[in-house]
Amino acid sequence: MKIGFLYAGQGSQAVGMGKDLYDEYPEFKAVMDSVSLPFDVKDICFNGPAEILNETKYTQPCMVAFAVGVTKILAARGIKPDMAAGLSLGEYSALNAAGVLSDSQVVELVAFRGQSMQEAVSGRDCKMIAVLGLERDKIYEGCRMVAEEFKDKELNVAEPANFNCPGQITVSGDAEPVDRAAEIFKELGAKRCVAVKVSGPFHTSLMKPAGDKLRERFKTESFGEMQIPVIFNAIGKEKPADTTVEELLEKQVQSSVFFEDTIRYMAENGVDTFVEIGPGKTLSKFVSKTLADAKVYGVEKKEDVDALVQALGQAE
Repeated sequence: MKIGFLYAGQGSQAVGMGKDLYDEYPEFKAVMDSVSLPFDVKDICFNGPAEILNETKYTQPCMVAFAVGVTKILAARGIKPDMAAGLSLGEYSALNAAGVLSDSQVVELVAFRGQSMQEAVSGRDCKMIAVLGLERDKIYEGCRMVAEEFKDKELNVAEPANFNCPGQITVSGDAEPVDRAAEIFKELGAKRCVAVKVSGPFHTSLMKPAGDKLRERFKTESFGEMQIPVIFNAIGKEKPADTTVEELLEKQVQSSVFFEDTIRYMAENGVDTFVEIGPGKTLSKFVSKTLADAKVYGVEKKEDVDALVQALGQAE
């Protein structure tokens, strides 16, 4: 058995997340109590309100603190990953699991990242859609057509954001060209185009200001040695020898996430058991739609920890 941890990204957060884990597990409680930011991550996670939790600058540190805490719970029970990855924001949690980012460092970094992403497109009318049932090459074709059609307009961005799994790709950018892209995708054979509720055009060129800020912030950070392989969003594989973690994180915030490629890469390199860490089961569904025979578990609540320990045969 080879275990891959997958860390959930922004969008799966829910008020109340982690409250039962905080009450039950000292490892989780220690992580949440140690977070030091200008706002109360623990209170926002447990009590919301949703309008606050769903703001990018709050969502990101809340999600990562949750992930770090769950990783500690599982490690204390002998469950550790052989490989790790995360969807967008979740990549930072994967780097924490791999020893690259410390517990306090990773929460502070994503708080900075969330603030930078929120500021990057403040006041801009943006939109994301999930395109269902259309091949990757036709997504690129549709986005090229929109780029040509809107080339003389100020708001002209519609770009592939997330290649999640077979038949599900998101496209994001300015509202008008994204709406036009939806029309074109349907003409090209898409089954449906569904609006996705997000607070910004993540993983598009509109996030370049956030990428620039991250690049400068990384100059002040010390990154640890990678203890297990991390599969990076921006390339769908491990870090090449001639590329730094910092470069891939800067690229990630402003370019497509190749999550389907990530899942396939992990499977090709022996991962047969995937553990999703985070609220919801979004990544588990992506794995199931990508790989027919993989074992998939999700950890969000105490009963999930119990079920995983029993399934993987680890000792309490």
